[in-house]
Amino acid sequence: MKRLIATASIALAAMLGTAAAQETIKIGALYNLTGGMSSLDGPSLKGAQLAVKQINAAGGLLGKQVELIAPDGKTDQQETAKAAQRVLSEGVVAGIGQSDTTFVMAGAPLFQEKGIPFVTSGATHPELPKWVGDNMFMTPFGDDDQSYAIADFAFDKLGAKTVAVWTDNSMDFTKALSKFFTERFEEKGGKVVGTDIFMMGDTDFSAQIARLAALDPKPDAVFISAIPSEAGLSVKQIREQGITMPILSGDGFDTELVSTVPGPELADEVYFSTHTYRSDDRPEVKKFIEDYKAEYGIDPENAFAPLGYDAMMLVADAIRRAGSAEPAKIREALAATRGFKAVTGEIGYTRDTMVPPKPVSIISVKKGQYAVEQIWRPEGQ
Repeated sequence: MKRLIATASIALAAMLGTAAAQETIKIGALYNLTGGMSSLDGPSLKGAQLAVKQINAAGGLLGKQVELIAPDGKTDQQETAKAAQRVLSEGVVAGIGQSDTTFVMAGAPLFQEKGIPFVTSGATHPELPKWVGDNMFMTPFGDDDQSYAIADFAFDKLGAKTVAVWTDNSMDFTKALSKFFTERFEEKGGKVVGTDIFMMGDTDFSAQIARLAALDPKPDAVFISAIPSEAGLSVKQIREQGITMPILSGDGFDTELVSTVPGPELADEVYFSTHTYRSDDRPEVKKFIEDYKAEYGIDPENAFAPLGYDAMMLVADAIRRAGSAEPAKIREALAATRGFKAVTGEIGYTRDTMVPPKPVSIISVKKGQYAVEQIWRPEGQ
C-alpha cells in the first residue's frame, strides 16, 4: 500500500509539474550575447526582456505570464542552431531575435520546420521571408531600403559622385548591403571607382587602406559594409592614416564601437543608415527611453534595443489578437498585422515580400557625437 501511495504521489507530482510548466507562455530569444554581434544583440535582448517585464506586470497574455528563454548563440552559426533546437525542445510558441541575416538563417529554418513563427528583431535581408517560409517575419526594414537611403544621402546631401566600396565578404547581410548601395548609387549617376573585401574577424585593414589611398582619382567617400566588430576598427585605422573622406555604412555601424574604438577625435565624418529612433519625438520613443533608463540605468545603446522590444511586442500583440497561444494562430495574426505602433516606426505586412515599409534614419558621427541628419522614407510612405 505504501508503495502504491508513493507511486501515486510521484505521478501526481509529475502531473502538477507538467501543469505548472504549461502555466507560462514560452518565447524563444536567439541572440549572440558574446562575440562580434554582441554590441547589437545584447541591447536587443535587453529590449525584449523589458517588454516581457511590462507584459507580465500588466497581467501577462491570456491570463498567463510570459517566459523568455534566451541561450547565447556566441556569434557562431553552429551554436545558434543548437540554441534554436534547445528553445524549440522547451515548448516555445514563437521565437524572436538576431540582428544579422546569417545567424537568422542558422536558426529560423528550424522554427519553420516546426510550424512556429519567428520574428527577427534586426536582420534586414529583404529576401528572408522568401528564404525561410511563411513563419518568418521581420521587425526592421529591408537592406534595399536602408542602402537606398544612405546612397541617396551620399549623392544628394554630401555631393559624393564617386565612392569606393568595401564589403565583409563572409556575411549575407554585408554582401546584400553593398549590392543594393551600388545599385542605387549608380542609378543616380554616381560611380564606384574601387572595391575591396575583408572577412568577419579581421583586425588589420592596412592592405585595404593602402589600396584606397592609391586610387586615382581619389573617391569622394568610402562605403564600408561591416558588422560592429569591424566598424570601429575600420574607422580608427582609416583615420589614423590621415584619410579624411566621409565613411558611409548601414546599420552594422549603429554601435557605440564606432566612437569608442577610434576615440572622439578620429570618429568623425561617419554616416550610416539605421532604424528610426534617435531624436524622434513620437510618444512611443519617449516612453521607451524613459522605461529603458529606469530599468537599466542607461540610455538605450543603439536602435537594436528598441528593435528587440518591438519584436517581443509584435508577438504579444499577435497572441492577444489571436486569442490563442497556438503557433499557427499566432502566425496568422502576425501576417495580418497592420499599423502596429512600434518604437522604431509603424509596422505592417502590406508588401508581397512581407518586408515592412519603414522610415530610415541617417545618422552622422562627428567628433564622437551622434546626430540625426535626415529621415528617409520609402516610396508610398
